[in-house]
Amino acid sequence: MNPRRAAAAIAIALLVTGGASAPAAFATEPDQPQVIVPDAVTPTPTGDPVRAAQYWLDEYGIRTAWETTKGRGTTIAVIDTGIARDPVEFAGAVVGGTDFSGAGASDGRKPVGAVDANHGSWVASLAAARGAGADTGMIGVAPEANLLAISIGFGASSSVPFVQQVADAMHWAVDHGADVINLSFTTNTLTWDPVWDEAFQYAFDHDVVVVVAAGNKGNGTEEVGAPATIPGVLTVGGVDRTGTASATASTQGITIGISAPSEQLLGVSADGQIVQWDGTSGAAPIVAGIAALVRAAHPELDANNVINHIIRTARPAAGATMTRDPLYGYGLVDAAAAVTASLPLVSENPMGDLAEWVRLYRRAEVQPQPQPTSAPIALPDLPQADRVPARSPLLPSADTLRYGTVPLVGVTLTAILVALGVTAAARRIRSERARPPSR
Repeated sequence: MNPRRAAAAIAIALLVTGGASAPAAFATEPDQPQVIVPDAVTPTPTGDPVRAAQYWLDEYGIRTAWETTKGRGTTIAVIDTGIARDPVEFAGAVVGGTDFSGAGASDGRKPVGAVDANHGSWVASLAAARGAGADTGMIGVAPEANLLAISIGFGASSSVPFVQQVADAMHWAVDHGADVINLSFTTNTLTWDPVWDEAFQYAFDHDVVVVVAAGNKGNGTEEVGAPATIPGVLTVGGVDRTGTASATASTQGITIGISAPSEQLLGVSADGQIVQWDGTSGAAPIVAGIAALVRAAHPELDANNVINHIIRTARPAAGATMTRDPLYGYGLVDAAAAVTASLPLVSENPMGDLAEWVRLYRRAEVQPQPQPTSAPIALPDLPQADRVPARSPLLPSADTLRYGTVPLVGVTLTAILVALGVTAAARRIRSERARPPSR
């Protein structure tokens, strides 16, 4: 499908629950998030309500994982609406960036979009925010990992075809050292434009972990859509504070590989304000941060084994009905177990093989055919005896009559006459022998 036609045919939904009507064919945009009020949360010993509100740090083993690593030496690419320059939580975190929307800044640090401009900053802060101090402010899952800020435009915020923006962003992220790529967006279709085949395979071929949000029922997403359906990506579902699949801030699908918190999350807005928000857009960067922790702790592991560490060390979800559940994947992510576990190596991506899928299901591209030529083609001369008159294809030639047919007829007639003579003579002899002798 042509990327421009595809952009008009699919709906892109930022994965934040709720929202007002979006322009053109694109689905809901996020609501204005709820601002954290200091008195509404229980203070920590340092008295910082923001750090206290980050329940996932303790409940999902992240603080314990920090005893081993905080992600130093790894790079997470956030392909989203850009990462803001001003918040102190991003100081020293963003080491590079670019824009593919045509509306952002060349370094990816200008938020793109009228309503959803903060989305990229919220996502990035969950993955690798530095905090505002040692024990204050928003801190990410991998607070010593580097960030790449790659801005793309959703919906009417860009005139560039969305699928092409994503493909170009994937290439740029890989070429600029990403170890993990986070994609916190979805579409309303299971299938995807063929331009993504090559872009995602490029990431897999270069040993990059690709983490994708599953989508939210609160946005009308009843099942996962691309890119969460692409073989090889680690698709993240969302759960509430009790570890139960979120009724609004998640969805379902057989491609979900792992679950993480998607409700009562925090995020740093472009103006530095800390807000509360829901959605698998937030669950995905939590897992992306954990992937960075695993890569930092085990630099010898390739992307396939990093993913395997995350899914094989997951805690069972109480509501799961099978080993890989369409709501929870393999279970609830456990950062400490993923970082410290010793597992047998795997040779294949446990989330699937995109190259094999393309080989089996993607139609082969039509090869260009040679153009017909009007130039005459010389044919070799044939022996005279083999030529057949064009107007009498079923009649013998003159040479055939002269040298073949006429002599053959003469010989045949002579043979017939001789045979008749012999027959007559034989009858005469028999007749004479049968006649009685005269007296």
